[in-house]
Amino acid sequence: MDKKVAILLDDFVEEVEFIYPLYRLKEEGFTVEILSPRTGEFKGKKGLTFHSNKKVNPDTADQYIGVFIPGGYAPDRLRRSEDILQFVRNIHQQGKVVGAICHAPWVLISAGIIKGKRITGFFSIKDDIQNAGAVYTGNPVEIDGNIITATDPEAMPEMLKKMVDMLKG
Repeated sequence: MDKKVAILLDDFVEEVEFIYPLYRLKEEGFTVEILSPRTGEFKGKKGLTFHSNKKVNPDTADQYIGVFIPGGYAPDRLRRSEDILQFVRNIHQQGKVVGAICHAPWVLISAGIIKGKRITGFFSIKDDIQNAGAVYTGNPVEIDGNIITATDPEAMPEMLKKMVDMLKG
């Protein structure tokens, strides 16, 4: 199987939380595909433009070894797509790596996959994480099973190192 990892994209993504994992995963030899609810251009929080030419298809989750969900305001948009949520559920149910940073645990909440898990994220979504039945740790990086979460861009070096290890199995 090809070592493909999906990165989810929508408007108002936190640019650094998209760019850093994209190139870090490529640097490790993974094939990275950018998946989104629709194809076309997407604007980041600070105005950078990104492109996705691949619409997410939940039935293709078996082609990937993991998914990374960047933060910013994009997770609030991503979680409105049932295809995105089903893709994340499928990745999780297949025991593959699910990474989420900053506000991205919102997608995990809407996908219904964090109940009873130890999860971290940006402090402002602590209540959302707890109300979804997870334990909010506030640690910079948290791993519970096949889910890895992080608080903010400062946690990315540690997160990506651990996520790469998880992906390599």
